[in-house]
Amino acid sequence: MAEHRTMQRGALLDAARTLLSEGGTDALTFPALAERTGLARSSVYEYFRSRAAVVEELCAVDFPVWAAEVEAAMERADTADGKIEAYVRQQLALVGDRRHRAVVAISAGELDAGAREKIRAAHGGLIAMVVEALGELGHQQPRLTAMLLQGVGDAAVRRIELGAAEDPGRITDEAVAMALCGVRGRAAD
Repeated sequence: MAEHRTMQRGALLDAARTLLSEGGTDALTFPALAERTGLARSSVYEYFRSRAAVVEELCAVDFPVWAAEVEAAMERADTADGKIEAYVRQQLALVGDRRHRAVVAISAGELDAGAREKIRAAHGGLIAMVVEALGELGHQQPRLTAMLLQGVGDAAVRRIELGAAEDPGRITDEAVAMALCGVRGRAAD
């Protein structure tokens, strides 16, 4: 019985990922979850008390996995520049992944405090690694620079998600170049 409940919970989360990646937060409704999984709407409520609870669970499950992939790419890099490049490049490489698209949709929507805290906690380790790399490059305010660097990545993610005219590889290369030129230029001051 417990295994069956775990499978149904997994199916609901998978349906939520699909709904979020296809239609954003507005698409994530209990009737849509019920339809995608073949469960009665009342059964969905047995697993999640609210839409926010579904979002919180997705954040708890998916964001740490996504963050671990970015962190692993950064750890493979030998230099501070390499870590920064890996930070940007790996985030953009994951854009096509449904888990990532769901996290982006969630991040763009209204989150409750619990879900926001889970995203912040998972993202905190990545930011700490970037801050460390920026410190190695000689930045006086590495945390601020890390936040601005994330803005470049977020803009590139949105550009890729929109299906912009540019090839996603080109968007990634430009974002990496902008990030590296920006952090190197400021470190030299």
